[in-house]
Amino acid sequence: MHNHYNRRLKPFAREHRNVSTKAEVRLWCELLRDRHMLGYPFLRQRPIDGFIADFFCKELKLVVEVDGATHDEEGAVEHDSRRNARLAELGYSTLRFTDEDVRERIDMVDAALRKWIEENAGGTAVARPLRSVKRKGV
Repeated sequence: MHNHYNRRLKPFAREHRNVSTKAEVRLWCELLRDRHMLGYPFLRQRPIDGFIADFFCKELKLVVEVDGATHDEEGAVEHDSRRNARLAELGYSTLRFTDEDVRERIDMVDAALRKWIEENAGGTAVARPLRSVKRKGV
């Protein structure tokens, strides 16, 4: 299953990975990388249909978005709503967190992700101990 992978967006996804926000780096390093999140693998900047998802778990069909300053611009709410609706049509769920939530309330983000997985994974979650990751400037 290709999970609606859009090969044409691959160069843009790579570019996004190279210019990640501090919040995206923190979420990746502390919660999602190396199957930290209850044993589930996540991908960064994954092209899906006509979009690039910040983070994506194939097994859970879950998209995780970190909304930064660009989401405050005019029309962003409507764009995000259309995007969420299209991803839902394709069978994906979307969780959104603000940059501020990730930077200042990572424990809340962790709890929300874990709760969603526990409620939606159908009992397939595998608990794994979290590694403590310290990053300078994150």
